Formats: sequence, structure tokens, C-alpha cells
Amino acid sequence: MKRREFMQACAMGTLSAAALQSLANQALTPKSYQRAQLGLPDGGPLKASSLAPHRTYVFHYPYAGTPCFLLNLGQPAAAATGLRTADARTYRWEGGVGPKQSIVAYSAICSHRMTYPTREISFIGYREQRTAHSKHSRVIHCCSEHSQYDPAAGAKVLAGPAPQPLAAIVLEYDPASDGLAATGTLGGELFNDFFSKFEMRLALEHNGKARAAANGHVVVQELTTYCKQQVRC
Repeated sequence: MKRREFMQACAMGTLSAAALQSLANQALTPKSYQRAQLGLPDGGPLKASSLAPHRTYVFHYPYAGTPCFLLNLGQPAAAATGLRTADARTYRWEGGVGPKQSIVAYSAICSHRMTYPTREISFIGYREQRTAHSKHSRVIHCCSEHSQYDPAAGAKVLAGPAPQPLAAIVLEYDPASDGLAATGTLGGELFNDFFSKFEMRLALEHNGKARAAANGHVVVQELTTYCKQQVRC
């Protein structure tokens, strides 16, 4: 390699490293998607005050095929800072919403192997109590490899091989109607990888419309109703 070419290559390598570092130093902000009102299977509106504490609810957002968990933690969830994605980008989660600031929502796609709840079975869900495989209570626990996330702190990783928190779903609460709406996401999204990995399965599960944008009325139901079998660990 000629000296000029060598110097140019070194300069490009330095620039790339600097660009990556610059990206890592940029704090993430919420990513907006189409607004979706959370509602009941019968078409009626969901009331935030109707969500029972410590039960796992499921809805799909920001796409028809991407499941999310909705939880009432039973007590206020304060903002969390210093959350970090797998590519080292940091962000701040603003905490819970609702009458007691206790309602939170996260992508139900595990950040390790993208395990997610299906109609047939779910290896991931909220656990109020400690278990034989977890010293933590009140966590979202994925039984595939025992990754555990703290829903009261932006779904930060408490245990297991997960490389980053679950992506948060940005919720909007209307005190006048006691209603909830999803408006975006925050954190490390896995949607493109998720669709690539489970393309055929998702096409069957959602009649070929898994990538359709979730908007208008989005159905919320308990995981026990949505899923036939929940694996406990």
C-alpha cells in the first residue's frame, strides 16, 4: 500500500471510531409512531383505574405483530436515568403514568433472543413474587435464558444475558377520561430483527399483517386470556 493510501485509510478509521463514539454519546429521545388508543376487546375504552395491580396485560404496538406488556405496578414508578442500549446509547425513562404514576408499558420482545408471548405459549411475563430461578420480585422474567428486567426502573436488566433493557412504550394519560394511549417508543428497538427472525410465524399469527401500523383502537387483554399457556420459572 502506498504511503498516501495508508494515511487515508488511517484517517478514515479514526473518523469512523470518532463517529461511533459520537453516536454513543448522543442521548436517545422518544421515537414517535402513530397514536393508538388502548381499548377493550369489545371496542370500549380502557380505563387506567381498571388495571389490576401486578397483572400482566398485553397489547400490540407500534405494529400489529409486535407485542407489549402493560402493567400497573401498584405504586409510583419514578424516572430512571443512565439506561443504556446494546450499542451504548444512553437515555432517560420518564416513569409511570396514570392516577398514581404506577402504569408502565414495554415491548414484550426479550432483548436477548427475542422471545415473545404468542397465542399458544409465553416464556416471558411479569412475576410479582420471587421464584426458584430469580432472587428478584416484581420483575419481567424471560424463562428462555432467565433474563430479568425491572419494570419500575425503565426495564433495566437485573439478571441474565440480556444486553439491554426492554424498549419502553411511551404512554399518554388523559385524566379527564382516565384513558391511555401509546404514542411512541424509547430505548433499543428490535423490530426489524424481530420481523426478520420470525417472518413466517408472524405472517401466520397475524394474517400477513404483522407489519401493519397499530393505530386507532388497540386491544388490551390479560396475558392469561391472550395466551393458552404461560411457562413459569
